[in-house]
Amino acid sequence: MSGTQAFTLLIVLVALERVLELVVSQRNLRWSRERGGVEVGGGHYPFMVVLHTGLLVGALVEVQLTQPVLNPWIAWPMLAVVIAAQALRWWCITTLGRRWNTRIVIVPGLPRVTAGPYRWLAHPNYVAVVLEGIALPMVGQAWITALAFTVLNAPLMLVRIRAEDAALATLPTPA
Repeated sequence: MSGTQAFTLLIVLVALERVLELVVSQRNLRWSRERGGVEVGGGHYPFMVVLHTGLLVGALVEVQLTQPVLNPWIAWPMLAVVIAAQALRWWCITTLGRRWNTRIVIVPGLPRVTAGPYRWLAHPNYVAVVLEGIALPMVGQAWITALAFTVLNAPLMLVRIRAEDAALATLPTPA
């Protein structure tokens, strides 16, 4: 299997993982809405979907067009970062349980989660997003995609974290 084929397989696997996330997200969104959950800050959501889709498509297209000779000194460490980012993302998902989804939804009366990675970081899932946004394209040496995603993701993260922080401030303090 060539490096380009291996990278394509990686992108397909990540895309399948994203589909699984969306299934979990939709199930959890229904659960939250059944309990009076309210979405906040949704105006940025379509841009987020386009940006994250663009990460996968952009990396794949860039590698297909440039056909780089994959450097194992870059590819393997970046693959390790991608795997670590996925592990962190799923730690966040399992810690939040039914309350996790891709939107910002507050269920009235439920306290803020302070277990798992949330013991140390307010927004650990966004750490995973930033790491993956750089590392995933770099596995295939898609420098342009890594840079473009990082630059475009920075203002999105500022908007999203502000919206999420404002929403979380309305929750009761954990006991």
